[in-house]
Amino acid sequence: MHTDRAAMNNPLLEDSFFPAFGSIDASHIEPAIDQILSENRHALAVLLQAPPDDWSLVVQLEELEDRLNRAWSPVSHMNAVVNSPALRDAYNACLPKLTEYATEMGQNDALCGAYQALADQAAFADLSTAQQKVITDALRDFRLSGIDLGPEDKRRYGELKRRLSALSSRFSENVLDATQAWSLHLTDPAALAGLPDSALAAARQLATAKDLEGYLLTLDFPSFHAVMTYADDSALRETVYRAFTTRASDQNDQDPAWDNAPLIEEILALKLDLAKLLGFAHYGEYSLATKMATTPDQVLTFLEQLNSRSQVSARQDFAALQDFARQARPEGVPGQAELQPWDVSYYAEQQRQSCFAISQEQLRPYFPAPQVLKGLFAVVERLFGIQLEAQAEADLWHADARLFRVTRQGQTLGYVYLDLYARTGKRGGAWMDVCRTRRRQADGTLQLPVAYLVCNFNAPIGDQPALLTHNEVTTLFHECGHGLHHLLTEQEWSAVSGINGVAWDAVELPSQFLENWCWEPAALALISGHVDTGAPLPEDLLQRMLAARNFQSGMMMVRQLEFALFDFRLHCQDPAPDSAGVQALLDQVRQEVAVMPPLATNRFQNSFSHIFSGGYAAGYYSYKWAEVLSADAFSRFEEEGVFNPETGQAFYRHILAQGGSREPMDLFIAFRGREPQVDALLRHCGIVNNALKGATS
Repeated sequence: MHTDRAAMNNPLLEDSFFPAFGSIDASHIEPAIDQILSENRHALAVLLQAPPDDWSLVVQLEELEDRLNRAWSPVSHMNAVVNSPALRDAYNACLPKLTEYATEMGQNDALCGAYQALADQAAFADLSTAQQKVITDALRDFRLSGIDLGPEDKRRYGELKRRLSALSSRFSENVLDATQAWSLHLTDPAALAGLPDSALAAARQLATAKDLEGYLLTLDFPSFHAVMTYADDSALRETVYRAFTTRASDQNDQDPAWDNAPLIEEILALKLDLAKLLGFAHYGEYSLATKMATTPDQVLTFLEQLNSRSQVSARQDFAALQDFARQARPEGVPGQAELQPWDVSYYAEQQRQSCFAISQEQLRPYFPAPQVLKGLFAVVERLFGIQLEAQAEADLWHADARLFRVTRQGQTLGYVYLDLYARTGKRGGAWMDVCRTRRRQADGTLQLPVAYLVCNFNAPIGDQPALLTHNEVTTLFHECGHGLHHLLTEQEWSAVSGINGVAWDAVELPSQFLENWCWEPAALALISGHVDTGAPLPEDLLQRMLAARNFQSGMMMVRQLEFALFDFRLHCQDPAPDSAGVQALLDQVRQEVAVMPPLATNRFQNSFSHIFSGGYAAGYYSYKWAEVLSADAFSRFEEEGVFNPETGQAFYRHILAQGGSREPMDLFIAFRGREPQVDALLRHCGIVNNALKGATS
C-alpha cells in the first residue's frame, strides 16, 4: 500500500504487521520518520482540499496516524529496552519532528473545521456512541492543542511542546545513565551476609559478565531491593541506599551532566506556561481536562481524606517496626540508636518473618517464571475465555523476549510481546505499551492489536528458570491487566480502541483489578509450582502468606499518598518553584504524610520518572483513584465467585471490550450497578477499623 523504492531497504517503511526488530538499525530511523511525515503532510493537504462530510474523514486520518505509529512504536520500544548511543541519538533526532507534526495536526484549522462539521450535522445523532466520542474527544484535543490561539501564541505552544519533549527524554536518559553507571564490586562473601542464594547467584552472574571475580551489586531494582531487604551489614545497606536515592542529582560524585534538578525546574516552568497559554490556572487544572476528576480540589480532597483515614494504621505500623528493631538490633552497634532509612526494609522483612514465619525468598521456589506464566494464562482463560499461545517463529529485539498469540474460541484477538528480565541498556520498572492498535482499516479489514509487556525481574541463573517473588508475580499480573485492556477491546476506531481515549485516572482499573487473583487460593494453585517438584504452594505457607498480606499496609498506603500529593501540589503552583522550592514542597508533604523522615540528601524527585518523563504529571493520584475502582469492582467477584464466568464476562463486556468508547464512570456503573465506594479498598488493605478511628479522632 505504501511501498516504494526506499521501503525495500528500510524495515520501518515496510507494510508488515509485525515490526522487523532484527532488521532495524539506528540508521533506518530518521529517514523513515522523515519520509512518513512528508507523505502524511501531503496526503492531509489533499484530503482537506475537499474534506469528506461523513465518517470516511476519520477513517482516512486514522490510516495516516497508524502508518506513523507503526514505524515509531518499535523505535520507541527499542530505545527503552535495548538502548544504545546510536539508537538514542536517532530517537532524539526524531522527537522534535514528531512533536512539531503533532502540533501542526492539533492546530490545523481546516482539520478542526472538518471535525466540527461532522459534529454539527444531524447525522451525528445516528453515529454510534463510540464514533460520537471519537469526534467530541478530537474537538476537545484541538482546544487543548491551542486551536483557538492567535498565530504568535500557536508558535509559542509549538516551542513549549518541542522543548518539553526533549527535556522528558533527557530526564529519562539521565536516570538510566546514573543508575547503570554505579556498581559495587565485592570479593568477600562475608560482606554479603544475609543475602539469599538467589541474590548471591545474580550478583555472581553480573560479575562474571564483566569478567570480574566475586560479586557485583548495581542499582537495578532486583539488586538494590535484595541488599536493602536482606543484607546484614548496615554499612553496606547505607552505601547502596545513598547511591540509589541520590541518582541523577548533585548529592553524589557522578557526572554533573546527569543532574536532573535543572531539568525539573525548566519542565515545571514550561508546563505552567503551557497551561496558562491555554487558559488554565496551572498545569494541575490543565491535566484534569482529560480525566475523571474534574477539579483540583476534588483530587486534593480525595488524597487528603484517604491520608486521614490511613494515618492511624501507618503510625501503628511504624511504631511496631521501631519496637521490633530495638529488640532485634545487635547490642553495642554504634550509630544505631534510631531506625535509619536504610534499616526500614531490612527490619520490616525480619519482623514479617517473626510475625508470620514467611519471606519473599521462601516463596521464590514456588513461583518459577514458566509456571507463573502458565498460571496467569489459566487465570485469564477462566475469567475471560481467552488463550495465549507461544509463537515459535518471531522476530524479536532480544533473546529474552517472546511473542504470544491471544485467541478466543479459535479466533485470533491479538498478540503480546513479553520481555521480563533486567539487563544493561534496559529502562527500569514495568510497563505495557502499544505496538499495534485494533482498528477497522480503510479497505474494511480489521487490524488486530499488539502489546508490549515489560518487566525487570532477575534473569534465569544457569539452567534454572527465573524464580519470582510474590511481589513480582503481582507486578506481572498488573501489567497483564493493562495488556488485556488493550488486547480485548472490541472497538474499531483507534481513538477509543484499547487504552486510547480512556481517562488517565481510570486506566489503572484493569491492571490493579487483576492483581487480586495473586491472593486467591484457587488462583495460586494455578500460578505456583515448586521449581524442582512442581508441587503447589503448601497449605501452611499459603496461609502464612495470606495472613501477611496487609503487613505494613498503612505505611505502604501513605507512601503512595506522599508521591501523589507531592505530584499534584507541585503542578498546581504558580509561579513554578525552583529546585529549593521543589525540595521544600516535598519536605512539607512528608511532614504531613510520611512516618519515616528521609535523609536530607535524598533526591527522590530527581528520578521520579513517572511525572517528569512519563504520562503521570499531575496524575500520579490516578493509582489511588483507580485502586478504589478496582477494589470495588473485585468486590463483585468476592460476592459472586472469583472465577464466576458470568461475572468475568460482565467485566469483559462492560470494561475491557469498551476501551475508551464511553466515560469510565458510566462503564463502572454498568458493571457494578452503582458508583464506586472507598470501603472495599480500605477493607482489602486491612485498615478499615483503623480508618474508622482516624475518621472520628
